[in-house]
Parts: sequence; structure tokens; C-alpha cells
Amino acid sequence: MPSFDVVSEIDQHELNNAIDQTKREIDTRFDFRGTSAALELKDLSVKLTGDTDYHVKSLSDMLLQKLAKRGISLGCVELKDPEPSGKVMHRTINFKEGIDQAVAKKIVIMIKDAKLKVQAQINGDKLRVTGKKKDDLQEAMAAIRASDIELPLQFNNFKE
Repeated sequence: MPSFDVVSEIDQHELNNAIDQTKREIDTRFDFRGTSAALELKDLSVKLTGDTDYHVKSLSDMLLQKLAKRGISLGCVELKDPEPSGKVMHRTINFKEGIDQAVAKKIVIMIKDAKLKVQAQINGDKLRVTGKKKDDLQEAMAAIRASDIELPLQFNNFKE
């Protein structure tokens, strides 16, 4: 029986490339010379460090710009407020992966309301959609793409 998975993932390689490009830009910009401006990636969060609030906001703008150029959707980015820590400012940027239960239920209901001949089931942080025909699955993909889901969704494991 044909099936596919609906997931929300971040390309880790592209995330690393965006961070490396931002670090290189920090090294070349005049307004960051002699400051403690830095980026640090841990799992799916980036810690930005700067001397002032302006530096931290500039760093986050640069990083968001690089992420958008690298094809990472900004819908999965969660910006925290800048926090003072001694003489420096810190800001954490978290990246959301996976589909949470509320969004998954919303997608399942949307598929059922579309009266498509497919079944959707929630498997942890992803959604498995199965059907008898490949065309029905493609209609389900089109319906999911056309929906107003705020998460960036990808389709993988398409099996016939």
C-alpha cells in the first residue's frame, strides 16, 4: 500500500553553513572588530554573544538572512529576547523540529475534511499518510501544501 511521511526537519548541514558564513562576516565587519561577538551552536539552538544590544540584534539579523538564503524556513526559528550577562549580552535562537500533536491533529482533520481516500496516522513527531493509489497520495500532498500550517513541512519515505 503506497504511503509517505510528513515531517518538519532542518537540514543540519545548511544550518552549519549559515552559521559559518555568519562567523566569516563577523570577522570582516568593521563594527564587530575588537568585540566579543560570537555564535555557538549546540544541538538545535544557537547562542549569540555580543557586547551591546545592537551587536546581538545585528548578529541575529545576519544569521536570519543567511538562513533564508540557505533555504531554511524562518517558520521553524524561535527568537528569545536578549539577556544581559555581566558585560555582554546573550540571545538564544532555537530551531523547532518535528510536528507537535496539535499541528498533527490539525493536518489529520484537514485531510479527513478534504474527503480524500487516504488515512493519516500520527507517529511521534511525524505523520504517516497511506492510501490505495499514488494519485490519492499526491492529492493529499497538494492539500497539505495549500493549507495554512505555519511549520515548514517536507514529504519523505514515499513508497509505492
